[in-house]
Amino acid sequence: MNGRADCKVSALQNGGGIDKMLGCKSVQWMFRSKAMGCTSDALRVGLAGCGTVGSGVVRLLGENADWLRMRGRREIVLTHILERDLQRLEGLPVPQGLQVTADPAQLADNPDIDVVVELMGGIDFPGAFILRALDNGKHVVTANKALLAEAGLPLLEKAAERGVSLLYEASVAGGIPIVQAMKESLAANRITALSGILNGTSNYILSKMEAEGLDFAAALAQAQDLGFAEADPSLDIDGQDAAHKLVILIRLACGAEYPYTELPVRGIRGIDQLDIGFAREFGYHIKLLGTVRAEDGCLQAGVFPTLIRKSALLAQVGGAFNAIWVSGNAVESLFFHGKGAGAMPTASAVAGDLLTLARGAAPNNTGFVRQVPPMARIMPPAEAVSRYYVRVMVRDTPGVLRDLAGAMAAEGISIAQAIQKTEEQRAVPLVFMTHAARAKAMETALRQMENGGLLLEPAMCYPVLD
Repeated sequence: MNGRADCKVSALQNGGGIDKMLGCKSVQWMFRSKAMGCTSDALRVGLAGCGTVGSGVVRLLGENADWLRMRGRREIVLTHILERDLQRLEGLPVPQGLQVTADPAQLADNPDIDVVVELMGGIDFPGAFILRALDNGKHVVTANKALLAEAGLPLLEKAAERGVSLLYEASVAGGIPIVQAMKESLAANRITALSGILNGTSNYILSKMEAEGLDFAAALAQAQDLGFAEADPSLDIDGQDAAHKLVILIRLACGAEYPYTELPVRGIRGIDQLDIGFAREFGYHIKLLGTVRAEDGCLQAGVFPTLIRKSALLAQVGGAFNAIWVSGNAVESLFFHGKGAGAMPTASAVAGDLLTLARGAAPNNTGFVRQVPPMARIMPPAEAVSRYYVRVMVRDTPGVLRDLAGAMAAEGISIAQAIQKTEEQRAVPLVFMTHAARAKAMETALRQMENGGLLLEPAMCYPVLD
């Protein structure tokens, strides 16, 4: 384990960690007095967290109970819920005899529970809680992308040690079945590249900027009004949410661990209507993409605003939807699209994992025989190669285009297209589309432009995906 991951679960391993972290005594309510009435071979489920997704899981298990029985070898029965707020259960189709508790040990240590579903969010407490459940021989289903990305290796190690399943379809792209597809259906392929719109909030904002001409602040405010963005939207618009999901996808696609802390990440703050418009003139849309590409045994990966040709399927994904493009050496190109969040789409993914357990599937937590992935060979971000879109604001004076092109040529960067706007004002935009160049060369050229006094404000520079 790495030091950071060890720290995440140390409270549990030191003994009594869960009780201290939750800060409450054991409290338990029986929802109804009648017996559960489930068969002895039922898959008995304890649900931790009954918020938006948790309530969706309760509803789906109740409303589709007959259908689920036809799909699974064992009946799925919800027996316990870890939740302090009983009001969250009002109006839900809870089963008879359901026990609601504020004591996490009632789930993690309970011999009458086969699988724990963790939908609380966060890292420290859920990590300790899941580790304890795994150590007690329980299967775990979780939607916790941050935990899996930042401190997932100790959990994978414990699951492998105890021979149990750690399933997480709901952690990436909501209702899109990408995790199972990568582990099973595409397992025969070497995945050569993967790119995804992995955050619906950012995609909604960029879609509104594109379609309605809104500036960034107005589009963000609209996303918040509609509930697509949190009051503090930093995780979404700064790219961390997409980065968490990309780390998980890299494990599944490449069988390697790309540490979250080493992944280059850039969000959508600062994207201007100027860039939306210029990208359109070149025939592109701007999307926040999480991307990984395998080259000569190394992985080139990151999360960036990226220009995508209008004709590409990824460019046409609008609103709060997610999409993932996958390239395999046998299957070639595949495209997955759907709702990346929401109560019922995410609950669908959770229930799918429960069905996997109900069918008695052997643990397959990563899609590889090696259940704890080795560290990836990482291509240094400075060596990454891409075409680039570059916009600079300059004085409208003779020779400025020559000087800018000279700064790029000095670093071996070739210009494919250029747009120059000549207007009677202090600052005018110059826009370039380059041929393929190394990130280090582009960074050096832009720094030379700035140091030479050519730029009136910092340059905007985004990679291009063709």
